[in-house]
Amino acid sequence: MEFDEVIETRRSVHQYTDEDIDDDTLEAIFEQVRYSPSSFNLQPWEFLVVRDEDNLARLQEAANGQETVGESGATVVVLGNKDPAAHADRIFGDWLDKGYIPNEEVRDNLIGVAENMAEMPEDERRVWTTRSTALAAMSLMHAAWDNGVASCPMEGFDADALVDAFDIDDGYEPVMLVTLGYATEDADDLENGRKVRRSVDEIVHHETFEPETVDAAAADD
Repeated sequence: MEFDEVIETRRSVHQYTDEDIDDDTLEAIFEQVRYSPSSFNLQPWEFLVVRDEDNLARLQEAANGQETVGESGATVVVLGNKDPAAHADRIFGDWLDKGYIPNEEVRDNLIGVAENMAEMPEDERRVWTTRSTALAAMSLMHAAWDNGVASCPMEGFDADALVDAFDIDDGYEPVMLVTLGYATEDADDLENGRKVRRSVDEIVHHETFEPETVDAAAADD
């Protein structure tokens, strides 16, 4: 698809066929996802892809029983590493090798910045990793649709139950779930009119921030 088509036609889909998502398609999707931007290019994301029926059932239970998880071709657990320094040596070494920074002193200073960030309180590190990892989650949904696979982001899950069910290290933050699958022909999310989107004039502010309250009737016009 052209980029504008991917953006404008992607919908959050809840109804999937029984068709499996093959390994090559998943590989193609994540090959695009890995180019997502992140803070300092530290790429704190990890993705747990769940396709096995028993594992989907366990994941569905942690997701408050939401049927979309159990019926998906795959559900991706999007995880954020809460340690900003986890990949700092490799990342900033690459910056030096490719001329983005002038010398080893700057590289070492940047590594020190990441190490200092790793000493932040956990709640601050959770916010840090969520910001970057959410960018990759959006890339995942766009890449999936570009490969003909529908998706739906989900935040309704019990993070502690999910961590326990899949033995996820406590150094990782479960940011969201993204279900993947091939949409049924009569999927409501594709057949119904697109849900209202706020206008550019309403959401964009120039120079000063002056949000306006728009009533429901006006929003539906």
